[in-house]
Amino acid sequence: MNIQQDISLKPYNTFGIDVKAAHFVSVSSEASLIEVLSSEEFPDRFILGGGSNMLLTKDIDKLVIHVNLKGITVIDENDDYVTLKVSAGENWHQFVLWCIDHNYGGIENLSLIPGNVGTAPIQNIGAYGVELKDVFVNCEAINIESKNKELFDLSACEFGYRDSIFKRKAKGKYIITSVTFRLTKKDHKLNISYGAIEAKLNEQGVNEPTIKAVSDAVISIRQSKLPDPAVLGNSGSFFKNPVIDKQAFEKLKETYPKAPHYVLGENEIKVPAGWLIETAGFKGKRYGDAGVHKNQALVLVNHGDASGAEIWQLAQRIRQKVKKCFGIDIEAEVNVL
Repeated sequence: MNIQQDISLKPYNTFGIDVKAAHFVSVSSEASLIEVLSSEEFPDRFILGGGSNMLLTKDIDKLVIHVNLKGITVIDENDDYVTLKVSAGENWHQFVLWCIDHNYGGIENLSLIPGNVGTAPIQNIGAYGVELKDVFVNCEAINIESKNKELFDLSACEFGYRDSIFKRKAKGKYIITSVTFRLTKKDHKLNISYGAIEAKLNEQGVNEPTIKAVSDAVISIRQSKLPDPAVLGNSGSFFKNPVIDKQAFEKLKETYPKAPHYVLGENEIKVPAGWLIETAGFKGKRYGDAGVHKNQALVLVNHGDASGAEIWQLAQRIRQKVKKCFGIDIEAEVNVL
């Protein structure tokens, strides 16, 4: 074990927050991971993946374990489908591009989502009408207490909207080491009706879209709205889109008759958090080095030297204003630590 001391985590989180880890180790195999977990020298641990879905507000006085497992393996296939086992440390977007290169369909709408494969099930990542659960078979995870490997199938993960068992009763108890996906090899079921995908395809002159065309359209849309974390620190969408009941939505429409929305069920309506934040007047605003992105109000950004605490203060300010303006609570999508 190569355990380092007093290590800056700025390169390991997409917000670019400069907090320090008292102790740090990067593991590239399950054996190394179990060895680290078995060490009695560091009973307090913090698990770090791609660093894309977190806001670090203080130094971490624990052993930070960076999960850096790599590898993509075909474990089953037939004429129609392929089943892939992907190690947790693989970059999510690079995995999407790899699948497109191999003509494996199902995750093209999830292009350019930051982070690693291992953290994708925790959040049940989703975009443009597709969620991870739609292609998920199972994931393997190490039980931190017992050090045993356990298998979580689709049902066991208890997926919800940007939610899973790993954010609730299993939070902090497991480290995901691999995720298995079932993807199409032909007759891909393209989802182009959500958001601006269809319009972007038309703009690009695509009459018969492929999974690559859909991916390219998603990438183009996201790049036009979302900042590159390598240039401007951010964690993608900071807030969840709130789901309200019909009565609350009717009340919203009294003041905002053209409020954008998506009907999820008989009494469930999703309202875009970005629209709420923009309408509340925060789009493009900057408070020191903490700010709201100029093209997408759902994204909070670090203009350089903002602390995690300053970004969290801005998030709280936004929540309070949205609640005051619309009577709607919005929750953080990122993990705040």
